[in-house]
Amino acid sequence: MPAAVFPIEALAPIEPRPDRDHFSISDLCAEFGVTARALRFYEDEGLIGPERRGTQRIYSHRDRARLAWILRGKRVGFSLGEIREMIDLYDIGDGRSTQRQVTLERCLDRIKTLEHQKHDIDAHIAELQQFVAMMKNSDSEH
Repeated sequence: MPAAVFPIEALAPIEPRPDRDHFSISDLCAEFGVTARALRFYEDEGLIGPERRGTQRIYSHRDRARLAWILRGKRVGFSLGEIREMIDLYDIGDGRSTQRQVTLERCLDRIKTLEHQKHDIDAHIAELQQFVAMMKNSDSEH
């Protein structure tokens, strides 16, 4: 199965949008390539908190930044609970020091886990290739 491909913009920090006071659900869906249902799910999970004006959701710059964190975290395999913990640390008022430290530790742990998984996958592939070669050789002998 090929690896998922994301536009480079999705992997980089989001650009500030000083030209906007707020964003609609369709704005964020278009910018991040997600569905309205996904945004409502993240809202239900308490990860983003748009303002309500009647039935319309109004997303802030904070919601937009949190959405970028959520999507980046999901892409690299963090659970929603881990993502919530990391983004909520922004609010503790220490200049993001704790958030940076916890996120760095989580990322380093995730890299280590992925490297172990990659090693295991490489070993499985090698074993399968040997098995296939053995089967092909036994077919040619008969």
